[in-house]
Order: sequence, then C-alpha cells, then structure tokens
Amino acid sequence: MRMSQNRNVSTLVAGLLLAALVLPAAQAGAFLGELTSVIVRQAPGAGDLPEQLVEASGGTVGIDLAVIDGFAAEVPSDAIPSLAAHASIVSITPNAALELQGDGYNPGPDVGSMHSTARLTGATAYWSAGFTGSGVDVAIIDSGVTPVMGLNEPGKILRGPDLSFESQAANLRYLDSFGHGTFMAGLIAGHDPGAKVNPGQALNGYAGMAPGARIVSIKVADSHGATDVSQVIAAIGWVVQHRNDPGMNIRVLNLSFGTYGSQPYTLDPLAFAAEVAWHSGIFVVVSAGNHAPVSGRLLNPAVDPFVMAVGAASPNGTNKIKDDTLLASSARGDGVRNPDLVAYGRSVQGLRVVGSYVDRTFPGGRLSDRFFRGSGTSQAAAIVSGAAALVIQQRPGITPDELKALLMSTARRLPAADLRGQGAGLLSLDAALGAPTAPSAQTWIRSTGTGSLELARGGNHLILDGVALEGERDIFGNPFDSAAMAAATLAGTAWTGGAWNGSLWTGEGWTGNEWSSIEWAGASWSGNEWSANEWSANEWSANEWSANEWSSIVWSANEWSANEWSANEWSSSGWQSAEWGAGG
Repeated sequence: MRMSQNRNVSTLVAGLLLAALVLPAAQAGAFLGELTSVIVRQAPGAGDLPEQLVEASGGTVGIDLAVIDGFAAEVPSDAIPSLAAHASIVSITPNAALELQGDGYNPGPDVGSMHSTARLTGATAYWSAGFTGSGVDVAIIDSGVTPVMGLNEPGKILRGPDLSFESQAANLRYLDSFGHGTFMAGLIAGHDPGAKVNPGQALNGYAGMAPGARIVSIKVADSHGATDVSQVIAAIGWVVQHRNDPGMNIRVLNLSFGTYGSQPYTLDPLAFAAEVAWHSGIFVVVSAGNHAPVSGRLLNPAVDPFVMAVGAASPNGTNKIKDDTLLASSARGDGVRNPDLVAYGRSVQGLRVVGSYVDRTFPGGRLSDRFFRGSGTSQAAAIVSGAAALVIQQRPGITPDELKALLMSTARRLPAADLRGQGAGLLSLDAALGAPTAPSAQTWIRSTGTGSLELARGGNHLILDGVALEGERDIFGNPFDSAAMAAATLAGTAWTGGAWNGSLWTGEGWTGNEWSSIEWAGASWSGNEWSANEWSANEWSANEWSANEWSSIVWSANEWSANEWSANEWSSSGWQSAEWGAGG
C-alpha cells in the first residue's frame, strides 16, 4: 500500500512540475529563445521526468548517454536556468559540435552511425573507464581488409595468410576487393587518427566499438565472395595454431557468415573448427543469419551452442529501447538453438572500399566518400566482437564461457521484439562494466567434426567451367578426411608450415618472427599443387566467375536490398549485410 501511495504522489508532483514549465504555445517560441544543443545529466531515480521537462519547455530529447546517466537534447536557451535548477537534473552543459566525417555526412543525428551505436550499446562506458580493447587481437575471417582511413594507423592490421583465389595476384593479395571484411573491421576496431572517444565530447573522426584493438585479417573470399568451406576451416585452424605466437594475442574470432549446413553440429566439420577455437580460449562470434522467415534454424556454425550466435536489432530511429525490434530478416532460431543475444544491425555506418564489388553494385548504400551503410547479422556480430575486446581488456583472465555468460546476463530485454529471436536481449555494455565475472562452463555435447564436408556446404558449390567442387574434397581436389582433419586440428598440427591437408598454401611456413612486415611471408599458390581436374591455378581469376553460382558460403543477394529500410528515415538505400549463406 505504501509503494502505491508513493507512486501516486510522485505522479502528482511530476504533473505539477511539468505544468510550471509549460507555456502557452503562442508564448513559447518568443519567450524561450532559440534551441541550444546541450547534455543533460539527471539525478538518480529521476526516471523519465528530466526528458518530460525538456519536452515541456519546448525542447527535444536526443540520444541517450547512459554512461553519464543523461541524454543529449535541444533546449530553448531561456529555459536552461529553470531546467538546471530542477531537483531531477544534476547539470546542463553545452554539447560540443560534431565534426563531419566525410563529404557532408553528419553522424550526430544518425542512430545508425558508429557514434550513436557506441553510445547506445554502452561502449562509451568502457571508453570512459579507460578500456578501448588495447592489447586484444580480433581475428576476422572474411574477404580481407583494405587499410582505408580508420584502419590505416601503423600496426592496426596484422595480415594473416591470404587463402583466397586472389592470393596469386600481387595487386589483390590481402586486400578487400569485395567490401565486406573492411566494413566488419571498421565496426570492430576502426579508429581515425586523433579521434576522441570520450562521451559528451566532440567526435572528430570515426571509431569502432574497440578502437584500441588490433585486427588480424585472414582472407578467404575474393571480389565476388567466392570461397569454399574447406578454405574457412583451414583459416580457423590457422587462427587456433597461431593465436599465441610471439607478439600475437588473438582472443576474439569474428565469423560474419554461415552456411545452410544440413547435418547436426555434433558432426559438422565447420562447427567443429569453430568449437576448437572456442575451447582454445578464443571467443567466437558468429552471425545468426539473415534468412528469416524462410527458415528458423540458425546458420552453420552459429547453430553450434558453444559459440556466441548474434541476431540483429533495429533502434527504429530512436534512442529508446522500448521501441526496438528485430530486423525482419534476422534468424529467430528453431526453439532449440536460438540467438544468444542481439546487437544493432540496421543501417549501420561502416567503412567504404571504393571500387569494391559491394561499392559498385549497391551505390545506394554510399553515405560519403568514406562511408557505406549496411544492415544484417554480419554487422551485429561485428558489434559484439568489438564489445568482447573491451571486456577482455578489462578482464584479461575471462574465459569464453564466462564472457558469453556475462554478456547474456547483462543484456536488456526488448519489450517490442520477438522473445525467441532476441535471445537474452540487447547487448548492454554499460550494465556489463560493473557486473561480476561469474564462473561458467557450458556443458553441451561437443562436436566430433567427423561428418561430411559436402553437407557442411549446405548445397552450394564453387563452379568453374561447369565443373562443381563437391563431395569430400577440398579446393585443391584433395580428399578431405574429416576424422583425420579433426584429430589434427585438436592436436594443433593441421597446418605444417605452409601446408594444410597435404597441399602447400604458402611458399614459406610461418616463422613467428616476421612481425615487422605484418604480413604472411611468401603467400602464393603453386600451380602444380592443384589437381588436374580443371582446378589449375591459372584459371582462378575473379572475372571468370558468376556471382550467382559460385560459393559454398553464399552471399545472399537479398541481404543487400533496401527492404529493411525507410528511405525517408535513412536518406539512402543501403546494403543488407553480404553474408555467406545469408549469415552476415
């Protein structure tokens, strides 16, 4: 009864206070002056009252600044003294102007900008506490990373092996001719030289979730996204074996892709490889998939319950989570294996690779000469990978199981979103910052990896001159013995120098002391290593392939469509994350 009485009194007081600030419409504009951009800090327990006061004064409420328990706002200048004197408001200070991040693009009012995303997810809480991901390496298995501005600081990108079909072309080796890998790298760890990351201050450049982290790029896909599951398995094996090389500290692995694999995760070779990375101390983040409502099942390897499977949420143009929903295409799960949590993945601002496949094919996604916009679970996974780097810097001894439990236990439920599809809820780093690390150990059945490589492909195949790469053989045409490969992966011997599964992938083995060049030494494909079955090295050039038929890890065309958008809300028609198997 007492609680009910207090609540009624509180409501009455709020109404009286609001009434004291409300002026007749005819007087408001003339008396209160021009709108001024400010930062409002509210008193503990004030609830929504400060926002109501701002709106009653003729102002508008902007983005939420959870790290300082406040929000940005536009307030009539003459109303500031009255508002600042109110007991529910701690302070009102001028909001420094945001500098533009390109040719006319202003990240300030865009809820899809990384400026907004970092604040909405609570990354700024970690920044202000001194954690930017420094000392943490995040491996990205993708289409390579091009050192565009935001990723061109010395030491920002460490090049692992190029296992793609472009590795033989000196002008393409390691670089992102597709446009997807660079986008993910920017979301995770982008950082313009000199960019400030303090909340409430001017942001004079682009910053990803963990601007202090380093990217380790392993390229597997070429300019059309062409790759095979065997290449991805090889890449994961390389990450596991080299995670602790001198000067290396790979603690996070981002997999913004998936396949329509049709066998249980307990047998699947791709899921097994991801699991081995997880049990080796690497936090593996995988996109859930962008194929809803076609299928409820998560993509492979997100279907493996050990890894962190991420769905995509939409802020719906506001900074209030009460109206946040899921992207219509974000995979909901099948009721047995669902997304673990969700992160923002709608119309997110990423780094543009000018002239890449995505850039040329989907010009509507361009925001400026530097930036592109994309939606999907690929983006959401990258946001979580950056978040993981922040937490790992804060808690170096945290295990993947403990980190997964921490992020899920501190996630915020979305009242307007599908319960199954949101998993534990929306990523909330401001809540995670002060939460304890609880002991946690997942007890799912482990994968053996002894299943079929062909079933891991999910019905999609590389095709060259009418010849499909299918069955139990890798891209060199060599037999793929899943049981033997699983044993070698567990033993850490899958890679022997530059050879994997009996084929030489690089001219020289990794020596561990060539970090000054920050590249994989001598990467090359030897023509005589390919089988005589139409897989000659000199035939693997990007312009000989059809984007509609050629990857066992599918980059689904509908992920680049504009149907998740409102054109007048976002002012451009962006691309839906090019995912492998509709996964990212």
